[in-house]
Amino acid sequence: MFLRNAWYVAAWAHELTRKPLARTCLGDGVVLYRKEDGAPVALEDRCCHRHTPLSLGVVTGDGLRCGYHGYLFDAAGECVEIPGQKLVPPQARVRAYPVVERWKWIWIWMGDPALADPAKIPDLWWADHPDWKMSTPPMVPLECDYRLIADNVLDATHLTFVHASSIGSGGLTEVEPTVEAFEDSVRVSRWVLDRPPPPAYAKAGHFDGNCDRWAFVEFRPPFVSINFAGCVDVGRGGPNGDQSASKRRVELVAISVPTPVTATSCNYFFGFSRAFAHDDPEVDYMFNEGMIEVFREDFAILQAQQRVMSARPDAPRVSTIYDRAAYMGRRMLDRMIEAENRAKA
Repeated sequence: MFLRNAWYVAAWAHELTRKPLARTCLGDGVVLYRKEDGAPVALEDRCCHRHTPLSLGVVTGDGLRCGYHGYLFDAAGECVEIPGQKLVPPQARVRAYPVVERWKWIWIWMGDPALADPAKIPDLWWADHPDWKMSTPPMVPLECDYRLIADNVLDATHLTFVHASSIGSGGLTEVEPTVEAFEDSVRVSRWVLDRPPPPAYAKAGHFDGNCDRWAFVEFRPPFVSINFAGCVDVGRGGPNGDQSASKRRVELVAISVPTPVTATSCNYFFGFSRAFAHDDPEVDYMFNEGMIEVFREDFAILQAQQRVMSARPDAPRVSTIYDRAAYMGRRMLDRMIEAENRAKA
């Protein structure tokens, strides 16, 4: 179900303070906090004494003191102090997880710490680039399999129906996508030329007629999905269009990084980065509030879908050509998990 040797998002960077933060990642309870120099720390959320969650404790210096009997653990997970007792048994320790702060998120490695190479953190440069402006919506706990989010993102035809009043348009269902599988990702590409823009894009880009629109999606197993979307003037889009000559342009990237909690629940982290109208308060509101409402439309569908799947796990499903990318992504992830399990055997 889960690929453990991978970097997952544990929290937004701004969530992490000197106060313990409890999260569940891949079924394991984790507590996060910052050291005095601001460096992030992630420990097993369990005191080795009486199994009290360490997230109920207090950060002291660079360590974390259990709120039950005061055992003090350092940032490496070793117990360094037991009140009322000089001797600290060598087995008095908890697991420490590798963590890295990057792209406005706190990344955690849940697998073999010897394999935790920060160079393997997904490249989400849009989150920090000065030419792009990133929104940081709160994490949303969802009662659904995290893989359903990638399935949803890879099939953009749902935009026409689920998001009809915002980012949907009929043109997406009329264009068969180009689906490509690479060594570590699946990509779906669509150009919708000389058609009305979605309502949100028309408002953001001041389009008063048709436009050339693109909708590209990339899935990078085990969990990263990236939507590349936008509009330019008619005649400026398409694979060979000169987009730089367009008078109007909407360009955005939606990043989805859900972290599994259980087999049927996840913590959904997502953000929107845009390369236009950085100083427009109305566009700011649209992407900090309006686009979150768009995603909430997805949340309702995903959780309803999970309820039916949990109640009817053996019910047959019919697939279409638009499911090909999701199937390819699932198979890619399955192969990665199978390879990891073989390496452990």
